[in-house]
This record gives sequence, structure tokens and C-alpha cells, in this order.
Amino acid sequence: MKRARLIYNPTSGREEMRRRLPEILQRLESAGIETSCHATSEAGDAAKAARIAVERHFDFIIAAGGDGTINEVVNGIAGLEHRPPIGILPMGTSNDFARALGIPKDWESACDIIAAQYSRPMDIGELLLDGGAKRCFLNNVGAGVITELSYEVPSKLKTVLGQMAYYVKGLEKLTKLAPMHIHLTMDDVMYDGDVMLFLLANSGCVAGLELLYPNSSYDDGYFDVMIVEKMLPPEFVFLATTSLRGEHVNHPRVKFFRTRKLTARSDDLLQLNVDGELGGTSPFEVSIMPNHIRVIVDEHGESSYKKDRLNWNWPFLRGADGVSGE
Repeated sequence: MKRARLIYNPTSGREEMRRRLPEILQRLESAGIETSCHATSEAGDAAKAARIAVERHFDFIIAAGGDGTINEVVNGIAGLEHRPPIGILPMGTSNDFARALGIPKDWESACDIIAAQYSRPMDIGELLLDGGAKRCFLNNVGAGVITELSYEVPSKLKTVLGQMAYYVKGLEKLTKLAPMHIHLTMDDVMYDGDVMLFLLANSGCVAGLELLYPNSSYDDGYFDVMIVEKMLPPEFVFLATTSLRGEHVNHPRVKFFRTRKLTARSDDLLQLNVDGELGGTSPFEVSIMPNHIRVIVDEHGESSYKKDRLNWNWPFLRGADGVSGE
């Protein structure tokens, strides 16, 4: 019988995990997985619990919560010599990383995927902040007014409204849209300009949108970078609506790059959103750690964004120096 450590955030999403815990444990046990639990109580708790789980030689770790909980679990095991596979129970509000992997929100189906124990290697990113602080991330790093939404929405509001809480907070932000100046150095590209939004992603799903990066992959050894250049607020709002259908990729002020590393600096104070949580300020560096962790996924499943992206003609645009980002 395999042994799993279930690390869960009891306040994630609408607190469904707290209510479903007995049923989840029973389903995992009936599938032959001996499961013990740890409920997180503060920031950083999931990372500590993950390290302890490795020390106690659990066969795999189950992260139950939102993107922030999964991020902490990954930070707990990143860099260790032994890194057990991670199973995911998406109990958060957006669940971007689980959505990108095709892991269903339905807890019973997610448990069945974990019970099958099929895992795949995944890239992760390492973020180095000014001053030497480091942290890893699974899905994305972003900066700009819109990226501030996830950590500004009160947890109680998310519990009551779910994802609608982000839209409510977003209406407040529309009047504050303003560009920021940013300088980026990537593998073979330099970019310098005023932008509304900067996003670096490891998968195609960010902020609940599955078509932001139609050609992205979590195991190709590259980040996908999207820059939305300076524009008037109404134009930016319109662009945001077109991103729901993936039509933003052809906008002349939206630029895409692929890179394995990136450095960023700005004269403005840029607050970073890292996997949906506040993650420091600029300047910063990111580098990719190819196939560094294994995540339990559906062996036969495929996320919707991967299916959709097959029909895309991906427009790799050029940086300020005229060098292709490819």
C-alpha cells in the first residue's frame, strides 16, 4: 500500500476541502492509498509540511487548495535530492495550474486521477529577487495593475463569491490602469518600453484564461512571455475581452517571446504576482528548471487549451532590437 501526505488549505475556494475531507480520505483509502493529513494555518506552512513529508519517506504528496498551496508544496521539495510526485486536488478559486494539466475541479474525479498514480515531469521556474531571496513557481510571474487582483481580493470575499470576486475587484481597478516602464533581457532578445502588463508563464492557463498562450507547454524547457504595450484604458479593456477567445494574439501591441531565462528592471516599483500571490518587487531574474518535479495527471486526458492550440498560427513577434524571440 502506498503512503501519501495530504497537505490542504482549509480556507481555499469556498472551504469545500474542509467539508469534503472525510469523503476524500475514504476514497483514497479505498483505492489503496494510506493517507495522513496536514491542515495549513499560515503562509509557508505547506512548504514546511512538504519537506517533512519527504523526510518521512511518503511515496507522494497531495496538495489540496489553490495555486498558492501547490506553489508552497513545490517550494518545499524543490532542490531536494528526492522529490516525490505531487498529486493535486484543485480546491481553490482559479486553479490555473490544475486547469492547464486537465485535472478536473470535481474532487471525486481528481481523487481517481491521484489513485491511478500516473505522473509526468514538469518544468518549474526559479525567481531571484533583488537582495538574494529565491522562490520557485509553477505557473506564472506577472506585473501590472491587473495582476494585483489575486492578492488584493479578500479571502472572505473569495469564499462567498468564488471567481466572481476577481471580477468585482477588477471593476475597481479599471480607473487606475496606467503603463509601467520595463526593461527585459531574455535569451537573445532585449525589450525596453512602456507596458500595461507583463506575464511570464509556464503553461497556457493564467487567471482562468486558457488561451493566453496557445502554444505553451509545461515540459518544453521554455517560458512564454507576453507583453501588452501602452494603450488607452478603454482599448486595454477591449483587448482583455478578446483574450477570452484567444484573439489577442494578433493585436499589434501584444508581443510574445520564448526564453529560458529573463532579467527585468524598472524605474517604477513593480509588485510581482507569483502563482497568484504577492511575490516581491523588481528588479528580478527568472530561470527555468527543466523537468524538475513530477505531477500526477490523467494518463489519457488532455487539457482544453492544448486541444485548442493545435489550430493556432502562433505569431512570434520581434523585440525592440529586431531579434526574433524564437
